[in-house]
Amino acid sequence: MNEIIFEIAQEADGGFTAEAIGESIFRFTQADSWEELRANVREAVQAFYFDSAPPRSIRLRLVRDEVLAVA
Repeated sequence: MNEIIFEIAQEADGGFTAEAIGESIFRFTQADSWEELRANVREAVQAFYFDSAPPRSIRLRLVRDEVLAVA
């Protein structure tokens, strides 16, 4: 595997949550800052692949949910 993708959402309080998509990592992580989230995601990947080769890269996909008024 060359890459693993995490879907990132920003919470109302300013923090972030991350969940692996397309993989069987049963890890959901959160953090108060983007830097802390990056570290937590790396740790989750290392823990999951402790006995096998990890992916060469981690993609963080930030999802932004916005509601627009029509009228």
